[in-house]
Amino acid sequence: MSSSRTSLSSSEPAPAAPATPHLYAGMLDVMCRVDGVLGTGSITVRDCLKLQRLSVIRLKQLAGSDLEIQVHGTPIASGEVVIIDESTSIRVSGIMPPPGLEEHA
Repeated sequence: MSSSRTSLSSSEPAPAAPATPHLYAGMLDVMCRVDGVLGTGSITVRDCLKLQRLSVIRLKQLAGSDLEIQVHGTPIASGEVVIIDESTSIRVSGIMPPPGLEEHA
């Protein structure tokens, strides 16, 4: 799933957003590509050329697993698929810390 426009909606009130540093003020309206990656798998080129409607490709993830949310190919969060107003959407269930940062308890 890939979207160049992102719509945030929820039946629950959104948590308060952290204060945005002045450093990011000029970038807040820049559009970015968001991908919801359900899973990955591998098949041979021979099998790829045989794909047709209703073909099945086995993925490495277990059924019911969260999908990975990526921005420009970088994993940023995990989530689950939900249907809102007849539109397929992703409910964010976890945010990944930026690379190199450790969470302190």
